[in-house]
Amino acid sequence: MSFSFGLIGYPIQHSLSPWIHEQFLKRTNVTGTYDIYEIHPEADFAAEMDNLKQQQLDGFNITAPYKEKIIPYLDEMDAYAEKIGAVNTVLCKDGQWIGYNTDGIGYVRALESKYPYITATKDKSILILGAGGATKGIYQALIENDYDNITIANRTIEKAQTLTQHHATSKAITREEAENNSIEYDIIINTSSVGMKPNIHEVIISLKQLKKDVIVSDIVYQPLMTQLLHDAKELGANIHFGHTMLLYQAQYAYEIWTDLHPNMDQLDDALQQVLEG
Repeated sequence: MSFSFGLIGYPIQHSLSPWIHEQFLKRTNVTGTYDIYEIHPEADFAAEMDNLKQQQLDGFNITAPYKEKIIPYLDEMDAYAEKIGAVNTVLCKDGQWIGYNTDGIGYVRALESKYPYITATKDKSILILGAGGATKGIYQALIENDYDNITIANRTIEKAQTLTQHHATSKAITREEAENNSIEYDIIINTSSVGMKPNIHEVIISLKQLKKDVIVSDIVYQPLMTQLLHDAKELGANIHFGHTMLLYQAQYAYEIWTDLHPNMDQLDDALQQVLEG
């Protein structure tokens, strides 16, 4: 059995996806390739998709800026991806392209893998910081995994309200309200890019007070120890690094493509070493 996978996006020359999927291939004892197909934003996207079909891949990932642009080229979409309105994984089967989104589900897998006790009672009070594309996927995945006590804080509260309006147990607040009430939450998740290199000293909110045993999670992984996580650790919080979301969304994509389940033992540490150079 041999597989052929790929990644489209721009820029992606330094993507960690090839390294991650090579680990999965080794751990499931199958041969395969994972290639990069960088598509410049000024390129003819339709022509690029025709070229990609000629590659006869078993599946491919999509990253920015094409997670929405890919949708008209799909034959089918899974229900979760339809709710999100974005696709990051395509299964190529019997000449059809079927779209999925593994980002949010990967995030929840990563969080539950690191802190499995949170699955015992899912009434945890969760604060999500940000209301962009990543937020939508993570929020939907949390809801579908029965975490329903969720607050979304955003600079423009209207964007947060757009996400929460269909769920009676969710609410939207401003960042200022989140900052002033940070002690109320069991889990705090930064889903924005605030704190990413080169702006490594930025924080989306100042953490003034935190509940005992709170988990503070940041999807930014460059740097691994963001300012938000550093501040949280100083206040005694449990912290959760962003690179684990990258691993677990890739694991889910690999499962969709192969029906194989790669062992994740120590991959977290190995990827951390790759990131730290």
